[in-house]
Amino acid sequence: MTAIRGLAEIVLLVENVDRSLAFYRDELGLAVISPPDLKGPVFLQAGPQAGQQAGPVPQQIVLVPRPPNAPPAAQGLARNVHHIGLEIAREDYAAEEARLRALGHEIRHGEHPFLQVQAFYLDDPDGNEIELVCGK
Repeated sequence: MTAIRGLAEIVLLVENVDRSLAFYRDELGLAVISPPDLKGPVFLQAGPQAGQQAGPVPQQIVLVPRPPNAPPAAQGLARNVHHIGLEIAREDYAAEEARLRALGHEIRHGEHPFLQVQAFYLDDPDGNEIELVCGK
């Protein structure tokens, strides 16, 4: 039996924090939870909103500036993170897909090998694949 309770955070190295913040905050609607005076990384809440979480640790995506001496990010199937899956409500699925498509994102679809879910995929500004998924 494991002591792990859930996923706490995913940390992404990004080329341009402002550009990535615009995607995750403004386009996907994640709330910034880091203090405004924090320099460097930006923490976004990816799970239930404050007060609704099951514990003191929110589910987060953290955007960290890519260090100048870091190798360039791999793209496509060579990237280190295959994709990030974010759950949405079934009743929001079609509207969210249409909204993101209207913002100019290329939307792709796929089938899960065993779960009864529907999902679509798009890329963030750094080429990371983002899955939006809900139950059928």
